[in-house]
Amino acid sequence: MDLAAQAKTGQVIAGHTNINTTMGYAAIYPTETIEAHRVFVTCRRRALRPAEEHRTPTDTEWEDFLGYFERRKLSVGTCVRAYGTACIHEHACVRCSLLRPDPAQRGRLVEIRDNLVGRIAEAEREGWLGEIEGLRVSLASADSKISQMDASSPGGPVNLGLPTRREEPWPARK
Repeated sequence: MDLAAQAKTGQVIAGHTNINTTMGYAAIYPTETIEAHRVFVTCRRRALRPAEEHRTPTDTEWEDFLGYFERRKLSVGTCVRAYGTACIHEHACVRCSLLRPDPAQRGRLVEIRDNLVGRIAEAEREGWLGEIEGLRVSLASADSKISQMDASSPGGPVNLGLPTRREEPWPARK
């Protein structure tokens, strides 16, 4: 469709009586203009990036990249931390907001929570005040993760029953 046809179509759709009104609202550009701008942006982006980013990764780099995501699998879910970033929680994954718990591992997470309750009781008996604070943070996070899992999981399987054959014909559509 040529530019005049695009402009006329826009005028009809908008209900304008004057084409200049439509041109004030609709930006109709030739394909060459759009392509030239895209090339400009791409070239500028490449010029701003270091040249080493444009090379093909080595086999070692590629294996490291793929392995990174394999190493994000945990006993209770998956860490969704970005590639190449350090763990800010020093691998206290239950506390981390980047842990996406696996609903199949809910039981394991409940065990961790129950263990934290026992450890808090022990720390209170022994007077380990610094330990109590950290354990309570972990306990609150574990409870939060379990609540998230419960809220996002359906109420269980739905029994649809066995299909039966219909005796009467389907009603005709109108």
